[in-house]
Amino acid sequence: MQSFEDLIIRQRSKDLYHRIADVLEESKIYFFRDQILRATLSISNNIAEWYERETKKELVRFLYIAKWSCGEVRSMGIIAKERKMIDDEQCDQILSECRRISIMIHKYIASVIESTSST
Repeated sequence: MQSFEDLIIRQRSKDLYHRIADVLEESKIYFFRDQILRATLSISNNIAEWYERETKKELVRFLYIAKWSCGEVRSMGIIAKERKMIDDEQCDQILSECRRISIMIHKYIASVIESTSST
């Protein structure tokens, strides 16, 4: 059995956190930077918590929280671009990776729900 550290979805969300932290490192809008970093970190942490849960209901709950955090990061990425905190290319990369992670989470949710209904 692999650990949560080995999950591709967690690695990608962790890498997204580092990318955003690097891009916004010089930002003086501290509350914004801190909020988007917290939301991004929430994706990775909720995936780790999901992996450690016992019941399928708990699994789905933590996956949904991670997915919601993806939406928050996307929204904040758009605002960061509008406020000229990041450029078009950085924004596109962040939004694209958030969408990929969100799709991966959606697939995990579907597989957990499907396995629940088949038992």
